[in-house]
Amino acid sequence: MVQDYLNEIRKLIYSYVRNYHTMEEITQDVFLTVFQKLEEFKGDSSLKTWLYSIAINKSKDYLKSWHYRYMSFNQFFQDRGSDKSIETEIIAMQRNFELSKTIMTLPVKYREIIILYYYHDLNSKEISTLLSINVSTVRTRLTRGRELIKRRFDLEWTH
Repeated sequence: MVQDYLNEIRKLIYSYVRNYHTMEEITQDVFLTVFQKLEEFKGDSSLKTWLYSIAINKSKDYLKSWHYRYMSFNQFFQDRGSDKSIETEIIAMQRNFELSKTIMTLPVKYREIIILYYYHDLNSKEISTLLSINVSTVRTRLTRGRELIKRRFDLEWTH
């Protein structure tokens, strides 16, 4: 289970806490909790959804703590292609960095939906279950998050 989900859980937690060391600590705590409560898993959702739920809750708990104000942003997503020219690759890396930076500046309620949908390939129903919100709320936040990204990202790249 750890091998299958470790990287996904790390990315998810990092998208909330934005700090490598904190992400590592919370990741350990998530898997410790999973092993302690594995008997309580009823199978109402997939194992992946259950793990994500625990990771999100632990991340949000951390964000409510006093540690949060000491957070700094580190690079989150990069897409590097090997068949591109150096110039094209540098431009793509810069755009991806700026996009990830834009995503990370979104309010949590939009950021978590965008990340779960686009980077963890969850559908609206799975996100709804995971976050305990209506599917229509997920879709609304996804739309509004996209609009915010477009406005902020286009503003950065036109100046």
